[in-house]
Amino acid sequence: MGSATRWMHRTSLALLAVAASISILWGIALEKGPGVGVMGFPGIYLGTKCLLQGGDPYNVQQLQNVYEKAGINNTLSSPALRQSVTLYVNLPPTFLLVAPFALLPLATAQALWMVLVVASFLFAAYLMWNLAERYAASLALLLTFIMLANCEILFSGGNTAGFVVSLAVIATWCFLQDRFPHIGVLCLAISLSIKPHDAGLIWLYFLLAGSTLRKRAIQACALSLFMVALASLWVSHVAPRWVPELGTNLATISGPGGINEPGPTSIGVGSPDMIIDLQTVLSLFGDDPHVYNPLTYVLCGIIFLAWLIAIMRFPASSQSAWFALVSCVALSMLVTYHRSYDAKLLLLSIPACAMLWKRGGPIAWAALLLSSAGIVCTADIPLAILMRLTRNLYSPGASIIARAAVAVATRPAPLVLLAIAIFYLFVYIRLNRSEALAHESTLTPISSC
Repeated sequence: MGSATRWMHRTSLALLAVAASISILWGIALEKGPGVGVMGFPGIYLGTKCLLQGGDPYNVQQLQNVYEKAGINNTLSSPALRQSVTLYVNLPPTFLLVAPFALLPLATAQALWMVLVVASFLFAAYLMWNLAERYAASLALLLTFIMLANCEILFSGGNTAGFVVSLAVIATWCFLQDRFPHIGVLCLAISLSIKPHDAGLIWLYFLLAGSTLRKRAIQACALSLFMVALASLWVSHVAPRWVPELGTNLATISGPGGINEPGPTSIGVGSPDMIIDLQTVLSLFGDDPHVYNPLTYVLCGIIFLAWLIAIMRFPASSQSAWFALVSCVALSMLVTYHRSYDAKLLLLSIPACAMLWKRGGPIAWAALLLSSAGIVCTADIPLAILMRLTRNLYSPGASIIARAAVAVATRPAPLVLLAIAIFYLFVYIRLNRSEALAHESTLTPISSC
């Protein structure tokens, strides 16, 4: 590495540290604000404490009693905060992760949890930037800087998504770089067991991609199932009715007036950590879950089927794997409930975009446009600004054209994610097909690494 390159590398690290500092300091300020934070770590902390004390965290009244004993008064809270407090919807493996923290005082546990989330996410971002820098240093710096400067909600709330996303990205790096595979297996297993809707399609890609990756995917699945079984036995012993209670809680927060409802007037859409699935766009044209849910499943199902066929037809390689993963990550955000902080999985798009940028041509510019748009449209600061500027645009009696304009103005994230899913799938198919036709490969098969 020459002196100029070392200087650029060190300067980039300094700039990324500045970006991370923005999110960390702003996140701390938000977390110390009135009411903020209860929707994040304190929720899973007190839910776990309820279980440790022999209570049922999925039971509204029993969980509410734990909050009252902790001195947290919710009588004057917002409906969103009240729902997040009384309706516990995390899966049982979350208890295994949080149990050591629940043995500590809340303030100490929350500080340690924030350190864990921040450290894991910064490490995941560093891995993606360091890999992308080999192909396009300036582009890698730009995209990573934007990502790191917009993690305020992720760092302040302490949602498990911050840790899950980080582990999924770290596992991807371990597998595709063929380094520390057992650490990658552990990371993917934890991620998969806590939030399968975030890591599920990533795991599926590794299962389908080839012998070496399939082996890692099976190992991660086995470990994840062990964690799920262990946690489920624990919860079932203490709270035998947790399964129907969890179903009721999920139905409540996803139904009319719920914090996870994707409807046009939902409180879950009109917030900086807004819901970003495709239902939020389709609901603007018809606020009926019996319409926008099936339509979402059909549209995403068509893309998913094309993705499956492409993965099974073309062999995995050390570069094209990134294109397939970015496509499935974007698709996973669309098909079911996700919020903007889940989209930090777009960290995976930074190396993919850098690889295409090095190739040059129109496809490189398209990759830059879509990848940067995906990161910006799911970023905390732009979304907070967008929410304030567009909160009163929706009108139930508006024309189809007007509603389409409102969808673009108020729900850009799902539309951009849809374009990313299609674009990177197209890139994956095109590059693999051209190399197959030329009877030569410029990419090293992962299975031979």
